[in-house]
Amino acid sequence: MTYTTERYTAELDAKTYIDEFRNADYFIKLCQQCGNYGRRYGCPPFDEDPLSALEMYDRVRLLGVKITPDNKNLPLEAAGELMEPVIIKLNEELLESERVLKGRSYGFVGHCPYCGGAPCARIAGEPCRHPDKVRPSLEAIGFDISKTAEDLLGLEIKWSQDGRIPEYLTLVCGIFYKG
Repeated sequence: MTYTTERYTAELDAKTYIDEFRNADYFIKLCQQCGNYGRRYGCPPFDEDPLSALEMYDRVRLLGVKITPDNKNLPLEAAGELMEPVIIKLNEELLESERVLKGRSYGFVGHCPYCGGAPCARIAGEPCRHPDKVRPSLEAIGFDISKTAEDLLGLEIKWSQDGRIPEYLTLVCGIFYKG
């Protein structure tokens, strides 16, 4: 599958981002409606309070990626295949930034690209197979990704219609760190 990508970045004060773009009560209710809730290590509920984990950082760097498929008529089921190589590459970048900045990164919602399609070990009550790579998404800890993409990255999120991939797909991730 061929596609092009465009990157968008923003950097701001972590407290401002938390105060203006996080609505944990609203987004946890949406997460609870998803079949992955409590069944994947990147999904809530979490053992620690996500806000407590963020409060030690004073900066956040956000990254948005717009993935535009060359084929404009793909079924929605093709979205995962289209996004997976981009997600893997971005996760590698996030983890490297996490190491360099001594921060905490937040990746992507959905299935784990590291388990080869196997069910998440969380379902069986087993430890994560890839704790060195798996990070929750910003939305899993209560951030409004649509507002983040539009207000901070200048990127409108498009939604599927009629079972087809939209004009482009959007990924948003970030890293909190001490500036």
